[in-house]
Amino acid sequence: MTTLGIIGSGNIGGTLARLAVAAGYDVVVSNSRGPETLTGLVEELGDRARAGTAQEAAAAGDLVVVSVPVKAVDDIPVEPLAGKLVLDTNNYYWQRDGHIPELDAQQITSAGLLARHLRDAHVVKAFNHITAADLGSQGVPAGTPDRRALAIFGDDHDAKVGAAAFIDTIGYDAVDGGPLDESWRIEPGTPGYGPRFDAPGLRGALDAAVRPQGA
Repeated sequence: MTTLGIIGSGNIGGTLARLAVAAGYDVVVSNSRGPETLTGLVEELGDRARAGTAQEAAAAGDLVVVSVPVKAVDDIPVEPLAGKLVLDTNNYYWQRDGHIPELDAQQITSAGLLARHLRDAHVVKAFNHITAADLGSQGVPAGTPDRRALAIFGDDHDAKVGAAAFIDTIGYDAVDGGPLDESWRIEPGTPGYGPRFDAPGLRGALDAAVRPQGA
């Protein structure tokens, strides 16, 4: 069975763990506070799940979700993620993360920061524009009319294919928005961030996004 590693098991990470287990994945969850704080989540998830450190989740995962505040990106383990598909759910909020000059100046995206840190991983931006409540409740089988779509951005074709396959498995269509440096199109404040769209609607929202002045 494919194993999903999760680094950051808060609202989005925990929801993805539940969806993955329901879809037949094994899951290793982790957070910054230690495996012992995830006992309740693991008990809820059942036999397919276990808790570990971030290093253990990174090493165990065939694909790995990173769902931590942007200010914590440099704490993500690097070596065990080399060559792996990494799904980046993060958003930059300076009020939480503190000002990060490169992001404030729009010299790089938050996903770009993670990709630079992980250097040999295949980072795909995903799951950053949907609430945990919606993610946990709106998935439907492939082919369902008006199925909700989620955007992905990345620089590696095969990684995006893998991301889209995972997204489909847990109940959503995937829309390829382009390379990682275009992922600003689904960051906070853009038309696609938050609302529910099917695939054509999300494509239109991505195309309509305008980067703020100063880009």
